[in-house]
Amino acid sequence: MSVRSGRDAQRKGTTRQARPEPAEATRTARETADGHWLVRGKDGRLSAYALGDGELLRWTESSPGGPDWTGPEAFPAEGVSRLTVHQGPGGFVHFVAHRSTRRAEGETVDLVHATQFQSGRPVTAWHSLGNPHRDREQGVRVGVPTAVTGADGLLHVLVRDADGRLQLRREQNGGKWTGWKAMGGGLGDGAVIAATASGRIEVLAPVAPGASGAHGGGAGPAKRWSQQQPGGDLTEDHDVPFGHVPGTAVALETTPDVLTYYWADAGTGGIFAHRPGTWAIPLDSAPVTGRPAALRAALDGYDCTVLAHRDADGGIMLTACGTENEGAGVWWSPTGERSAGAPALAHDASGRVVLALIDREGALRVARQRPEPGLAMEPATVVRHTAGG
Repeated sequence: MSVRSGRDAQRKGTTRQARPEPAEATRTARETADGHWLVRGKDGRLSAYALGDGELLRWTESSPGGPDWTGPEAFPAEGVSRLTVHQGPGGFVHFVAHRSTRRAEGETVDLVHATQFQSGRPVTAWHSLGNPHRDREQGVRVGVPTAVTGADGLLHVLVRDADGRLQLRREQNGGKWTGWKAMGGGLGDGAVIAATASGRIEVLAPVAPGASGAHGGGAGPAKRWSQQQPGGDLTEDHDVPFGHVPGTAVALETTPDVLTYYWADAGTGGIFAHRPGTWAIPLDSAPVTGRPAALRAALDGYDCTVLAHRDADGGIMLTACGTENEGAGVWWSPTGERSAGAPALAHDASGRVVLALIDREGALRVARQRPEPGLAMEPATVVRHTAGG
């Protein structure tokens, strides 16, 4: 299956840009988001998110399928960092992050949550979820939060605490939240929590380097928790006997109720694929930085998985393979784009694959699938500051 970037087309023409506003109005991203930060709303429009200076930035398609965008619009996010974005099955977009506050006794960190209910609509104020630790010095050492929506439509927030345990807090009906519940120990940062279409939740977390179970002081097996049925308790499964780089795992439902995990191997740095109960499959990539992006897509009439990752030099690589057929081999194609963080993938309203990244100047860049066989991508467009429509 051919996978081609837009570099050849770029030689024939300049990159199209959105209409800029005056330079003083320009906002740029300072920190990329974790999670699925490129999402499609119920109205069909795509939105992308990042953090600026004390602001949550949002870009939104002007109409479903583009090509024009508005933004970045800015929403207050003073002291907010380590942003994770999650879209629930109802289309709501959830933001979970750290919020740092300077006090006389030193820095204090709490976890915060905000929600966008519709594309292009305002984002709610940040709501504090507290911190698993009462001790301030321990509290500043909590990891990057992640989130997922359960079968009941309520949010589950997960974070690694200062003692190497996962801490889970769940939303309840009526806007209340449970207390923090500890899971496991000796874990590294960057766990992934995901739900199948049925609402059944799984968690995969790397063992911390040097922790009990790690081999020779290096990375050890990952730990996995799952619900046996939607809405049930998360129970620990058998360890996954493969080590991965913390913060590089992503989950994709590849058949009904089956999640495939893609991660950077602890030994080689290249991407591996793994489904519970199977061997890990190397995908012959160069060493990666950050999480890869994964998306199911119909290509030439076949059910395929599209993967994108950032290499050690910041370059974005792209590939596609038959879904759950990674063992047949994959071939990576350079997109010619460089990114400040992990890329994102989504479908637009026309069903095209869309690749998004935040470039090194803090601007959003977007490439769409061309209407031709295989996975051929148009040249990336840069979205500069434009007024809302």
